[in-house]
Amino acid sequence: MRSVVRAASGASEDVCILDTEASPEHLARGTARYADAMYIVVEPYFKSLETGRRMAALAVDLGLDHVSLIANKIRDERDLAAVQEFAELNGLELSGVIPFDPMLARAERDGKAPFDVDPNAPSVVAITELAERIAAG
Repeated sequence: MRSVVRAASGASEDVCILDTEASPEHLARGTARYADAMYIVVEPYFKSLETGRRMAALAVDLGLDHVSLIANKIRDERDLAAVQEFAELNGLELSGVIPFDPMLARAERDGKAPFDVDPNAPSVVAITELAERIAAG
């Protein structure tokens, strides 16, 4: 992975997004030194939130200046409130919210990109908007 990141363009108008596994292993291998930001995807459950908090602390310890959470599989206002409260209590930024969308499981089962299954699905719209905000800086 370091080779891929190292080979990516350093031009300010270029963006390289890595979707890593939900594990601190990639941080231990030094990928953080090539990153400008880390977005940690969490679900509205304690174990996921706590893992996200630990990943964020590790990323900050490794020198990343911008570390933020993205709430995923949000079904209702209670889910969103749980993530927002956890983020606030732990001094973490919440950069985006992706709603729960059964279409994502269907796309996965069919081996298709969610955009190809339904580009107007709530999750696809939320992910597109989030990606545009991240890319814009």
